[in-house]
Amino acid sequence: METDEQNEDFQRLHQLIDGKEDLKGFLNGTTKYAARALTRATGVRVECAVTLHRRKRAATIAGSSDDAILLDGIEQRLDDGPCMEALRTGVPVVVSDAATEARWPEYARNLTLAGARSALGVPMELGEDASAGLNFFSDVAGLFTEGAIEEAVTFADMASQALRLALRIATADLLAKDLKAAMERRTVIDLATGIVMSQNRCSQEEAFAVMLRASQNRNQKLHDVARDMLRSLAGNTDEARTHFDD
Repeated sequence: METDEQNEDFQRLHQLIDGKEDLKGFLNGTTKYAARALTRATGVRVECAVTLHRRKRAATIAGSSDDAILLDGIEQRLDDGPCMEALRTGVPVVVSDAATEARWPEYARNLTLAGARSALGVPMELGEDASAGLNFFSDVAGLFTEGAIEEAVTFADMASQALRLALRIATADLLAKDLKAAMERRTVIDLATGIVMSQNRCSQEEAFAVMLRASQNRNQKLHDVARDMLRSLAGNTDEARTHFDD
């Protein structure tokens, strides 16, 4: 049965989306709430970080603190550790004590040097196009007991639901921006083609061929050739303006 605190966590996660946070802002807020949830469950300060991987997009890194991001970076740099293992296996993975951890000796050594003693990686269910896991850290060994792991999994399940929604919104925004940019580029090319038609009294097909030859001869993109032509005609260096309302 969900506790009042868990219901509040779920509401806060969705408020991050409703608050028009960008994806990085959403992840920063998520890790802060995750750290708070595990701190509440264990009675000891816990930090949390996440690295989101999306197809054809740069990784997005967030954390409840700079220390959390630094600790998460150890695993990202080595490409191995509890959170990576959790993503591969689909189940939580615990480092109870970095001082005695034998599975990832270099990771454990770096974790100890950075002042952390225990870590917990919990996978998030995001679908085929994205992957992420919550990475929890503490300077207390043996902190992530069965009860703490259960709390982390519950939070990760809630966060996964919210993050899937945030990803759909972010993807829709990117598609809209890409479409707008494509329409603006097409308009600039069409305007320049019309100028060539008028100047040379030729067909649209012939004018477009002239533009293509200029693009090849100058080793410039067609859009850049068209933009330069409009700038020259306007008699200044301002960007040719097209108007598409958001």
